[in-house]
Amino acid sequence: MLAELLQHNEWFMTALAVVADSGLPDVWIGAGAVRDVVWGVRFGRFVSADVKDIDVAFFDAANLGRERDRSAQQALAALADLPWEATNQAAVHTWYHDYFGGPPVGPFTSVHDAVATWPETATCVAVKLRGDGIEVCAPHGLADLLAGVWRVNPVRVTPAISIARLTRQRVGARWPGVTVLPPG
Repeated sequence: MLAELLQHNEWFMTALAVVADSGLPDVWIGAGAVRDVVWGVRFGRFVSADVKDIDVAFFDAANLGRERDRSAQQALAALADLPWEATNQAAVHTWYHDYFGGPPVGPFTSVHDAVATWPETATCVAVKLRGDGIEVCAPHGLADLLAGVWRVNPVRVTPAISIARLTRQRVGARWPGVTVLPPG
């Protein structure tokens, strides 16, 4: 059902095609970009201008420097004027603690490994365009995303961080039909 919903969104399909053509290794669109489209269509209204950024996750273990993210973003921007935010998931362990606090994290082995740690179960989803359609990575399943459930992913997110994200995302105003399960 997710692939079908996304295939009917021209804006998202354009972004997927650009990402597929970018040449970045093991590259996916995920997190809030997928959630915003799905919940916008199902529980509110989808307006591409409401998408703050298109979360592009790629895996390049050969280059762990922060400049790799910037060069990936620049490459995507050269292909399409969209709000890209590219992150090399192979390098997250090198900066995560300094940026977010908490204990240091170990290196990921793949994009799939990284997706499993994203903040809410509904955002632990990434997709990529393949020759035969859309491939979905959803280590915690698609139930919360498709049913409109905001649930903290306790793998790495504290209740305080979850509450701050909930406030910042304005879930009730943006998607009135979404059910929020309080962290705790």
